[in-house]
Amino acid sequence: MTDILIQNRDRDGVLRLTLNDVGRRNALSEAMLGELATAFSAAGKDPLVRVIVLAANGPAFCAGHDLKEMTAGRNAPDRGQAYFQKVMTMCSSVMQGIVNCPKPVIAEITGVATAAGCQLVASCDLAVAADTAKFATPGVHIGLFCSTPMVALSRNVSNKHAMEMLLTGDLVTATRAAEIGLINHAVAAETLQSTTLEIAQKIASKSSMTLATGKKAFYAQREMPLAEAYDYASNVMVENMLASDAQEGIGAFIEKRDPKWQDK
Repeated sequence: MTDILIQNRDRDGVLRLTLNDVGRRNALSEAMLGELATAFSAAGKDPLVRVIVLAANGPAFCAGHDLKEMTAGRNAPDRGQAYFQKVMTMCSSVMQGIVNCPKPVIAEITGVATAAGCQLVASCDLAVAADTAKFATPGVHIGLFCSTPMVALSRNVSNKHAMEMLLTGDLVTATRAAEIGLINHAVAAETLQSTTLEIAQKIASKSSMTLATGKKAFYAQREMPLAEAYDYASNVMVENMLASDAQEGIGAFIEKRDPKWQDK
């Protein structure tokens, strides 16, 4: 049986997770959600992993939920209610696992990312796409509003851009996705992997303690009122200043040398 999620880590600490269920367009089946949950949890705890790149094989980055699998769930006496709840809970857990993972996560997108696949892109910290990639939340076409993808989408793009995608279900080009903030960069397909790797290696060269501190603080403060956010961030800054890597980094800057991180 082919692995539906391939894992490779390079010597710089960049872990590449590649969706590999090509026949099902890398759909977020129960099996794929389980693999992703395990991989992100393990990577978050692995000191050898500094950055995670989420990529995919085949013409689709991710087609969202496996609708054939979901439809089969309707055969239960409750018409699938318990099964649907289980899958949505698994999916939400994976998306939150990406946000809560202490390691930065970069999506590398070729092909199309639709519905929960678009949600997967929006949940990552950064995203780089081939200029031929496309994105959509097309649930309205089949009578199913993309409510859970909406959570990640609306936290990345403005309300009107998010609502346009959700209400029309139209495909959005990579160039447009970059304009509205869904992705960071749209690049030529032949330079996609090298561009993503360059960004990943740049991030991997930083203190992992500092990155984990900053990522956690970023997502926490944005949900707070302004004054509360400043109080919280100020306390984070004080704790960060007391850390060994902050002392080393500031010292290296003053002494005009490269820092030697201890990741603590």
